[in-house]
Amino acid sequence: MENISIVRLSADSPHATTVAGWTYAEWGYLHPEESAEAYCEAFVAQCGEGGVPSVFVAMHGEAPVGTASLVVDDMSVRPELTPWLASVFVLPAWRGRGIASRLVQRVEHEAREWGIERCYLFTPDQQALYRRLGWRDHESLSYRGEEVTIMTRALTIGPA
Repeated sequence: MENISIVRLSADSPHATTVAGWTYAEWGYLHPEESAEAYCEAFVAQCGEGGVPSVFVAMHGEAPVGTASLVVDDMSVRPELTPWLASVFVLPAWRGRGIASRLVQRVEHEAREWGIERCYLFTPDQQALYRRLGWRDHESLSYRGEEVTIMTRALTIGPA
């Protein structure tokens, strides 16, 4: 497999707006009240220095090829659930190489390091991937016109 590194994305990274654009193109329809510019500004604001929020990117050399985030809130109808694994995305040409799994595991590691015992995510169509990674179904619902599954993962504190 190509040499892929998973690194923290900083708000001042030259890749921040590119990665924000990917996530807007993929999920912007879930935020119809938000302009592309406002969405991307909010995404870049989640590029924290550790813990929640954090954004990670998979890098192939100097080029980003995927991303995943750890955020406080990813579903307005379930504010009691926190934090969330969000925005897991790999460029189509790079899919099928385990990059999404590595990104998810990096977010889980970040959460554990900050003492977080449970995380959530929602997905319309990637349940099988997350189940393979140890996530369990929490709830199914219709969210902004799409049938999705909220999934959860208990995180063991300490070495994984």
